Amino acid sequence: MTEKISFENVDQYIGSFPEKVQELLQQIRKAIKDQAPEAEELVSYGIAAFRYHGMLIYYAGYQKHVSIATAPFTVFEIFKKELAPYKRSKSTVQFPIDKPLPLALIGEMTKFRVKENADLAAAKAASKAAAKKKK
Repeated sequence: MTEKISFENVDQYIGSFPEKVQELLQQIRKAIKDQAPEAEELVSYGIAAFRYHGMLIYYAGYQKHVSIATAPFTVFEIFKKELAPYKRSKSTVQFPIDKPLPLALIGEMTKFRVKENADLAAAKAASKAAAKKKK
């Protein structure tokens, strides 16, 4: 039985991988940070993630690929054409470790998620304020 490793922070998570995977995870991390500088980094569900008005985006390393994941899955529909060359599920896209990462695309997807989360947070706040006013 394998023991589940618990990481205290993102650096520890990234440091647990072979050098090549670490390099790719650092590239993804930077692409996300560049588009979401106010987002908080954390480890969630045992992988690296960013939070901004809720969970923004997850990224993870594996033996043969690195991946990004997000919910809601709107971003994967919006960028469906650009993501076509990559293995994908409903909530995750995989990038092989032996090919260059589409960092500009990851940045654009992050920018989309930042706006999506900010818009949702604003709508929730407006709804809450309207409900409070009715009382």
